[in-house]
Amino acid sequence: MPEQESELTLSEEASAAAAASAGDSVIEMPAHATGEVQPAACAEPVTREQFDQLKAERDQLLDRLARLQAEFENARKRAERARAADRDYAVGSVVEKFLPVMDHFEMALKADGTAEQLRSGVEIIVKQMEDVLRQLHVTAISAIGAEFDPHQHEALGTVERLDLPDQHVAEEVRRGYKLRDRLLRPAMVRINSNPKQTSE
Repeated sequence: MPEQESELTLSEEASAAAAASAGDSVIEMPAHATGEVQPAACAEPVTREQFDQLKAERDQLLDRLARLQAEFENARKRAERARAADRDYAVGSVVEKFLPVMDHFEMALKADGTAEQLRSGVEIIVKQMEDVLRQLHVTAISAIGAEFDPHQHEALGTVERLDLPDQHVAEEVRRGYKLRDRLLRPAMVRINSNPKQTSE
């Protein structure tokens, strides 16, 4: 019987709460109606005005979050466009320096002359190319006669010469280049093997 009295009491409380909410716009949800155990702090009734205020604050926060996400996405796209523009500008400024070299190559192809004249023309173009590379801080790696350096030279084989020290570069197959202190590509070389020094 005590259980029935308890149920009746809870039912009466729910009815009273419903009547009170209809009378003064108080929203209250009894704990037993939802089946959840609510903390004592949440058991206080919330007025319609407080509920509307909390709902408005929530909507403002959601709106602000959406705006921040949109701003972040726009900033990311702007940064990508700026990086692409910087790359294009860098490439364009380099290509612009090589256009005169290209013009001279085309003129050399159209020219009628002896092999010696063509050779001297190509030498002038190569010198012009080296000037452009120097402006871009690109320098050739010293190879022939230099001591073999695996960080700058790529060995293709060995040759025997007595006029060069052992483990020095005897031949350069392909020139290597550096951009300031950064290696762009190693020089392809053949290393000298001096039999006199090897036997000692």
